[in-house]
Amino acid sequence: MTPPIAPDRARIVRARTADLLVFGVNGFGLASWLSRVPDIKQALSLTPGQLGLVLLSVSVGSLLGLPVAGRVAHRFGAANAVRIGALIAMPGLILAAIAVRLDISPWLLVPGLFLAGLGNGVWDVAQNLEGTVIEQALGRAIMPWFHAAFSGGTVLAALIGALLVRLHVAVWLHLGVVALLALAVVWWGAAQFLQAFQEPEGDEAAAARPAVRSPWLEPRTLLIGVMVLAAAFTEGTANDWMAVAFVDGHGLSKSMGVVALAVFLSFMTAGRILGTGLLNRYGRVPVLRILFGSALVGCVLVVFGSPVLAFVGAAIWGLGASLGFPVGMSAASDDPARAHARLSVVATIGYTAFLGGPPLLGFLGDHVGVLRALLVVGVVSLLALLVIPAARPLPAEPRPSSEPVSVD
Repeated sequence: MTPPIAPDRARIVRARTADLLVFGVNGFGLASWLSRVPDIKQALSLTPGQLGLVLLSVSVGSLLGLPVAGRVAHRFGAANAVRIGALIAMPGLILAAIAVRLDISPWLLVPGLFLAGLGNGVWDVAQNLEGTVIEQALGRAIMPWFHAAFSGGTVLAALIGALLVRLHVAVWLHLGVVALLALAVVWWGAAQFLQAFQEPEGDEAAAARPAVRSPWLEPRTLLIGVMVLAAAFTEGTANDWMAVAFVDGHGLSKSMGVVALAVFLSFMTAGRILGTGLLNRYGRVPVLRILFGSALVGCVLVVFGSPVLAFVGAAIWGLGASLGFPVGMSAASDDPARAHARLSVVATIGYTAFLGGPPLLGFLGDHVGVLRALLVVGVVSLLALLVIPAARPLPAEPRPSSEPVSVD
């Protein structure tokens, strides 16, 4: 078998730019939908309980898409898997927008949102898989940059969404344009991926390949999944409840609650942009220990500090939540031959935090208040500190023509 040829500098630069755009568009599409949820709630006269059930369809779709995403990416390549995910997710978004336009029944939203979640699950794993391929070609950490692009896409979409709401632009028009633009960007971006396609294995190659056990039975993969779950819970809890906690717990105005959330998101994005240098210099385990410890400290400051200290805590919490998820994706992909399967497992475990986190915090908030309920983030951060050693890189095996390539 001919050894793979290492990609040249120009190709890696194109792939890196393309995956940054694909991550950004993924976040942009998600946040575009979220920015119109209040309008949709009002237009369809949804109660909070009905809205919760409607939104649950997105999470259910994602959790069904994530476990199969690895097989899709392995069979068709990361580029085609991203395209398949987008071809499911974006029409789902359009279908949901049409349901709002028809205004017949709120439950017509469910099929579209389910498809949006299903496609997003495949899309998410595939874009992370391509990120690890680029990272390994470079020979240094870069995955947090891709997740920073996702965060940047959500912020941009939220700002545009707020403007369109103010201008009274119809939901169906807004989301329809977003879906079409996203498909165009994904189609172009996927063509630049390093893993542009996957050649099917012949019978002889498949027979020669040794049998391997399911990644669901690998202790290291499961421990990385637990770490990613903790990171997702730390991030998702702040996204869902930070503003409410500052308003209800600290007695601040709604606008200041939004400012607190903006502080968290800004420092989390900054941590992802700047954290790659720390990972390359000090390694995964020391950096993650400091960051999860910071999330714990930030959580305590938010809950028990004065309003000023609470804002400081939101910033520290944001830094602490910045790298756990992207580093978990990298750790799951240390062995390229098993990356597709392990990424699916780790992503599936991690995303359960987004499904179970909001109702758990809501239940605790009913009993102890939303602000005190945030202390569960500290408990989860302590759990993460116990499993961080699983993220240590696997021993490197010599690979022909695989020297790191510098693109800076």
